[in-house]
Amino acid sequence: MNKSAICIVLVNTSHPGNIGAVARAMKNMGLVELRLVAPARFPAEEANWRAVAASDVLESALVVDTLAEAIGDCQLVIGTSARGRRIPWPVLDPRHCAEQALRAAGREQRVAFVFGREDRGLTNEELQQCNLHLHIPTHEDYTSLNLAMAVQIVAYELRMQAVSAELPDDACAHWDEPLSTAAAMEHYYKHLEQTLIEIGFLDPAAPRQLMPRLRRLYGRLRLDEMEMNILRGILTETQKRIRT
Repeated sequence: MNKSAICIVLVNTSHPGNIGAVARAMKNMGLVELRLVAPARFPAEEANWRAVAASDVLESALVVDTLAEAIGDCQLVIGTSARGRRIPWPVLDPRHCAEQALRAAGREQRVAFVFGREDRGLTNEELQQCNLHLHIPTHEDYTSLNLAMAVQIVAYELRMQAVSAELPDDACAHWDEPLSTAAAMEHYYKHLEQTLIEIGFLDPAAPRQLMPRLRRLYGRLRLDEMEMNILRGILTETQKRIRT
């Protein structure tokens, strides 16, 4: 993802601490371009404190007087909206907005995500300057989101879209030991069954479904060779103890 192809625009932010928190959320997810439309106070110490190690995002932030100035060089403008509007507008959730944003950025288009005031969001007039509206589907019992939280959600979805090809789809893709073979598992099941019989846990005359259920359990786990050796060692030592 081209870091400078996507910018975050904050409109009339009232508390400078929120600007700092947004800068931190952006840098966490690889975004660097912040634009501020008529903030109540900026620069400010509160913004620096909340930004922590993202002071560079604050230092390079563009401060302008109007939303039109902030988005003037962008080809795709996405405005966040917490409620329905009288005239329906194209609206998507953060994940699908991120897909469209990355697609546009890949075509060398500039993209702006616009966030409104802490207490009332964007006005209808401001939303009408956007190509697309973004709605975060919060739970109906409590829909209010902190400004930085909303930016973090959007920035995370952008990051996931950008790195999706690099992420493994198998949780054990980089395991430190090779997985046990089917033949090794069969030897283990025989060893396990014999041990369970010797300790009186399994009655061969009435086995019920014990071994099939244990097979299902280990089949879900997919043991590696080291784990297999450990379990076989436990079974061997158990047999030694009960045979003496």
